[in-house]
Amino acid sequence: MMDKKDITGIILAGGKSARMGTDKGFLVLENKPFVQYSIDALQPLVSDILIVSDNPDYDTFGFKRVNDITKDAGPVSGIYSGLEASSTEYNLILSCDIPLITSEILKNLIEGIDETSEIIQIESNGKTMPLIALYKRQCKATFSRLLLEDERRLRVAVNHCDVKNIIINIEEHSATTNINTKEEFKHLEDARNN
Repeated sequence: MMDKKDITGIILAGGKSARMGTDKGFLVLENKPFVQYSIDALQPLVSDILIVSDNPDYDTFGFKRVNDITKDAGPVSGIYSGLEASSTEYNLILSCDIPLITSEILKNLIEGIDETSEIIQIESNGKTMPLIALYKRQCKATFSRLLLEDERRLRVAVNHCDVKNIIINIEEHSATTNINTKEEFKHLEDARNN
């Protein structure tokens, strides 16, 4: 498996969280903020972690925080900003709203590294997950060009790169659940308490 010194972890925590009404990275599940779950899943696999967010409150986690280079441009800008700040060829990119994510899921991405794929993303329940993915640093040129063209759709940006999907086992699907609304958060809390 690829040596962790060649991999940076990048957590995207810059979203507006309009549906949740609050910064999702700071939602607390079982006494732990969401963003800490992403940190914990990444740490065994990477040499360094970057948090992409304009919110200085993330500095309390003790990792380098990277501001979005292009404001209000969603995850395309977040990924570009993270890749620009990274010093490694390989980068595990996670959003901050997947509290059930595990290192085991992320290992599948590293084991999928090959000569040609620029992005290796998880496929769960028939859905591709570009925010649980491994990006080669060279993608930043494509993302930069698309931002200049005002392209904000992540799936469009991903499809401009050489992509490979890693399909995970059915019993791992829950680990990739992202939480976008108060209802989803309450459902998750209830499920953990039963």
